[in-house]
Amino acid sequence: METAEKTNRTHLGRKISRIRELRGMKQEALAIELGISQQAISKLEQSADIEDSTLEKVAKVLGLTTESIRNFSEEAIFNIIGNTVTNHDNGSLFNYQPTFNPLDKLIEALEANKELYERLLASEKEKVEILKNK
Repeated sequence: METAEKTNRTHLGRKISRIRELRGMKQEALAIELGISQQAISKLEQSADIEDSTLEKVAKVLGLTTESIRNFSEEAIFNIIGNTVTNHDNGSLFNYQPTFNPLDKLIEALEANKELYERLLASEKEKVEILKNK
């Protein structure tokens, strides 16, 4: 277990791969930004050690610093998410409690559109009358 943890901490390629995935970026997109092939990205992500100059380029494309890539820990991300997302077993992932009554907002929207609805209805009635008189 200690060996797996040590490998995970120092394997820069895996860290880059995971960060890229978390950002929703495909290997092809990263390759285009770096001006290299997708196969080169694949090989880079399989490398435990990466040259500083290459790491700097990758970090810039990912919008990070080289240190943030070196120190990246998926466990830390899960801890942050776990501490900020609340689930009270009510079937929802997020504990969302609006500061307003959604029904009040719906009624406000309906009242705001009432005038528009009445004008459209009057217009349609006029069209019906015109068609009847033809």
